[in-house]
Amino acid sequence: MAAANLLALLDDIATLMDDIAVMSKVAAKKTAGVLGDDLALNANQVQGVKADRELPVVWAVAKGSLLNKVILVPAALLISAFVPSLITVLLVLGGLYLCFEGAEKLLHKYLPHDDESAEREARINALADEKVDMVAFEKEKIKGAIRTDFILSAEIIVIALGSVTDATFTTQVGVLVALSIAITLGVYGLVAGIVKMDDVGLYLLRKSLTGTMNTLQRFFGRALLIAAPILMKTLAIVGTIAMFLVGGGILTHNIGFLHHAAVWFSELAPSITTVMAIAADGLAGLVAGAVLAIIFTLASRLRKN
Repeated sequence: MAAANLLALLDDIATLMDDIAVMSKVAAKKTAGVLGDDLALNANQVQGVKADRELPVVWAVAKGSLLNKVILVPAALLISAFVPSLITVLLVLGGLYLCFEGAEKLLHKYLPHDDESAEREARINALADEKVDMVAFEKEKIKGAIRTDFILSAEIIVIALGSVTDATFTTQVGVLVALSIAITLGVYGLVAGIVKMDDVGLYLLRKSLTGTMNTLQRFFGRALLIAAPILMKTLAIVGTIAMFLVGGGILTHNIGFLHHAAVWFSELAPSITTVMAIAADGLAGLVAGAVLAIIFTLASRLRKN
């Protein structure tokens, strides 16, 4: 009898783990847009830090990100348990924020905003001046990155929770915990690799002057130095596009008239319905984000005047 109970328990655990794995994949796909933005944003956040301090800063932000998720996961589960209707509201708000952030990036050159050259110059001067307290400078960078991560982590968790609302509570907990750990390790592991690409490239170029396999080292060193800024730009572009697709998808799936409009749009070309549906999500996200960005800019200007 004990053996049978143990086998039944193991079978239940295996089933639960399988459900968590399957639903985690679904949730990860739905959060892809935020993940792309999270990766690009955090890689940019480390810029302005001395080369030998980049990895310690990334590690500090990663620990802050884990703490954010320790706070956010229980909060999201409590909301889901006691006020489940609020999840849809939070999803829509998260989708609107994604669209707004994407539109702000696109329209940044055309919308009035504060001059960023002074901030950039101050950062360069801080790096060059030995009297500047770089520990305090790093702490400010870390705090800013953790604050940004809190917003992005909240979006990821809410979107992930929205994709598993029909699952059992245990499965929801498993999915959110597994996704939170995997995302944190994945994102900040990649950020660490990206920010050190140029340093590795420079090391290989220097090594090629005295070491063996000089030609190969020189080739890979130059390739890494060339690839680093291109990768950063690519991440920013892909992340922005994904923000419109994910944010717009949330809006078209949760707002009635937008859902009907997206269905109508996708049926204009029956042979490529899937492509048209994706385009509808992106268009909805672009329009919503542009409207919000313009309203926010006007409101900011009126408040200053």
